Amino acid sequence: MHMAKKKNDQNILLMTDSASDIADSDLLDGGIVMLPIPITIDSTGYLERVDFTTTEFYERMAGAKELPVTSHISSLTYARAYLDAFESGYTDIINTTITSVGSHMFEAAVLGKRQFFEEHPEAAGRINITILDSGTYTAGYGYPIVEASKMVKNGASADEIVAYLDDFYATVEIVFASYSLEYAKRSGRIPVAAAFIGDVLGLRPIISIIDGVTKVVEKVRGDKNVVTHIVDYAYTRAADKKSPTVVICGSVGQYGDDLHKAVSKKFGHAPRARYQAGASIAINSGPKVVAMLVRGEKRINTRAREQDF
Repeated sequence: MHMAKKKNDQNILLMTDSASDIADSDLLDGGIVMLPIPITIDSTGYLERVDFTTTEFYERMAGAKELPVTSHISSLTYARAYLDAFESGYTDIINTTITSVGSHMFEAAVLGKRQFFEEHPEAAGRINITILDSGTYTAGYGYPIVEASKMVKNGASADEIVAYLDDFYATVEIVFASYSLEYAKRSGRIPVAAAFIGDVLGLRPIISIIDGVTKVVEKVRGDKNVVTHIVDYAYTRAADKKSPTVVICGSVGQYGDDLHKAVSKKFGHAPRARYQAGASIAINSGPKVVAMLVRGEKRINTRAREQDF
């Protein structure tokens, strides 16, 4: 488990799960705690980013007899992580999970909070725990958490950081395409019909993810046109064309390079970061993916909240 070393002047701890795909260097710099997601590959249990790197996971996935399966981090693991933070002297934990749509991670994080305060009544009033449903995947919450870690260093309050993150999650949209649709068919997370028809006709679906819901927004003929269509569609979705963009890439680096160039040209500024798509994305859409995030129009109360559980 990546337990952050307490920086004496830092009382706010940012916490998340490994589906955020935050790079090790950013975790270290930002003092971010990333809890690993359990993954089963051919009936053996592993922890993402602990037992293998993302690149190694792609290799294992290619060699696996069955499609690997992720499970959620348990409420007990969350409760322990909160206790670690409390004992380290943090006064605030801001914990963001992968989208609550199709995952029990958010619910487990909320239950873990309840368990922690029941078992440690002395913590009441001494530590605040805020749990946010990102409503998204990968850099959709990894990137703003890294930005939030810079705010912590600059002395922002917990309330300011929660407001920033909440606003980001309320606007973030991911636009992506998979060049390995056979995985999408097996996992069933992306509308199967689109995957099937696409294969037969040589079409690639361009898919949007908003509040955890995937939707095919376009079908593109020919792999060489995919990147252009991702960027063009994302551009129409961006509420502020000057807002930061981020590129997400799977096992084929060239797709990421092409997207980076196309984004820079269309938006007039380069993507702020490049993320490597981890297991949660790769299992559901295969390792050959390319995606980008933009900030669209703000959505109100579209994600899970603590009081819902």
